[in-house]
Amino acid sequence: MLEQERNELLMNVGAETPMGQLLRRYWMPIGAITEFIDKETKPVRLMGEDLVLYKDKSGTFGLVDRHCPHRRADLSYAYVEECGLRCNYHGWLFNEKGDCIGQPFEDTVDPDQKLRETVKIKNYPVEQKGGLLWAYLGPQPAPLVPNFEPFSWKNGFVQIVMTEIPCNWLQCQENSCDPVHFEWMHSNWSSRLVGKSDQIAPKHLVIEFEEFDWGISYKRVREDTDKNHPLWTIGRHCLWPNALYTGDHFEWRVPVDDETTLSVGWFFNRVPNDREPYVQDSIPHWFGPLTDEKTGRWITSHVMNQDFVAWVGQGVRADRTKENLGRSDRGVAMIRKQFLDDLKRIEKGEDPKAIVRDEKSNECIKFPLMGYERMMNGYAREMLEDKENILMRATRSFVFQAGQPDHVKVAYEEALGIKVVDGSRT
Repeated sequence: MLEQERNELLMNVGAETPMGQLLRRYWMPIGAITEFIDKETKPVRLMGEDLVLYKDKSGTFGLVDRHCPHRRADLSYAYVEECGLRCNYHGWLFNEKGDCIGQPFEDTVDPDQKLRETVKIKNYPVEQKGGLLWAYLGPQPAPLVPNFEPFSWKNGFVQIVMTEIPCNWLQCQENSCDPVHFEWMHSNWSSRLVGKSDQIAPKHLVIEFEEFDWGISYKRVREDTDKNHPLWTIGRHCLWPNALYTGDHFEWRVPVDDETTLSVGWFFNRVPNDREPYVQDSIPHWFGPLTDEKTGRWITSHVMNQDFVAWVGQGVRADRTKENLGRSDRGVAMIRKQFLDDLKRIEKGEDPKAIVRDEKSNECIKFPLMGYERMMNGYAREMLEDKENILMRATRSFVFQAGQPDHVKVAYEEALGIKVVDGSRT
């Protein structure tokens, strides 16, 4: 149980709140580069701030206030120039640094540009990494965008999936350090959903949580494994401050505001050796649905959709004063404690956990990884046909989220040289 004061403290992300100030010290993924193939601007809400993400004609990305400082027009309807974003109301032009570099009428009647020199728009830096667009809303000097090793992997098909979830970010992230839910939500419940009540998942026998530089690792022993299994020797990782890393994909839980979270998934599938070398020209993105159009109920057929059901089921803002934590929840307790410790660190002017400032160490950030050799060296096509191998999952329709568009499915099939089949999603 968490007392109400701390519960509110950990959930609120506004600019003037302690957690808002903490989370603003990290780069957040807010979109995909390929979103801007066919559009110039995108309205973005991030940690309670209404902003506009844009790409100008020179290829520069910018993130600025949603409203023009002239007469408060909506800049998501502005258009881009060679340099900057021009308001469609009176033509004021702003660059990615927030400078006003054009005021058509004022520039005509006021050649000294006295008004322009006094005008600046709120702005935040944007960087590209792994096919994603990252934003930083915190104090300067900004840290580096973490250069995680998977962003440099070759011979793989990557896709980015985004979904807006109607609940607070923290209950989403707490899921990142909860191994037992795999047994019940993604296995036993999945069996019930397809009428196979006799299929019981292997029971968890031992779980352990360990802090490391980039977050918290969880390790486990099930009835069908022992302590020689990678689930125990390597485990999976809750990355700081708001991500999960399982080996072949990342999931970020990005705070939109106090009641909404943007789920951003980055998924990697290594191609078989006979498809190498494979070069992906651009990383496709898509937006996953939450509810079934026919029933209006939450979609439950895919792994992350099941997670979404658990998150929103706690309410828009989970009331942790009414919970009863057990031994399996030690990872959740560790997350909360680390955030509280980080709040104390920034009060003293120190960096919180997992801030990256050293360029040398950021050349390639590696984590222990189940299946690392396969990711590096690839695999024979015959492994896709082995029913006992986890790679068999690659031959089925996308298991993580519902709604994969046909063009992404076709591109995936072409990359791996297969035709995917429908099957058990989880």
